[in-house]
Amino acid sequence: MYYETSVTIDATADEVWTVMRDVERWPDWTPTVTNARTDDGELREGSVVRIQQPRLPVATWTVNDLKPGQGFSWISKATGMTTLAEHRIAPAAAGDGVTVTLSLRQSGPLAPIVGLFMARLVRRYVDTEAQGLRGRCERVGSGT
Repeated sequence: MYYETSVTIDATADEVWTVMRDVERWPDWTPTVTNARTDDGELREGSVVRIQQPRLPVATWTVNDLKPGQGFSWISKATGMTTLAEHRIAPAAAGDGVTVTLSLRQSGPLAPIVGLFMARLVRRYVDTEAQGLRGRCERVGSGT
């Protein structure tokens, strides 16, 4: 299963990156994350993050790529399945603000079965996270 969504945010890449990298505060701006803890408090390559989401078991994610101001990706492994989630920041095509692209790819022998049952929930969560990030960044950028 693969899903991707993009959202244009009226903020600078640095403003978006500041919010995006602070995963322990994600529950403040998205209802799809109820708890997030990093192994050492700061997101970096190799960081291990535990994420609790409604209707899902706690997932452990390992950051495998991180470029400050541009985004990061992380991997979570479960029996029969690997999930890769990417969070990318790029200049907006219109020239103002940035475009954030969130994607999730599941692979492995159980991925097609899990996708059958979870695709709608995954799409809703990824879309909600993108909209929540936009709302948070635009409030932060406006000083509210």
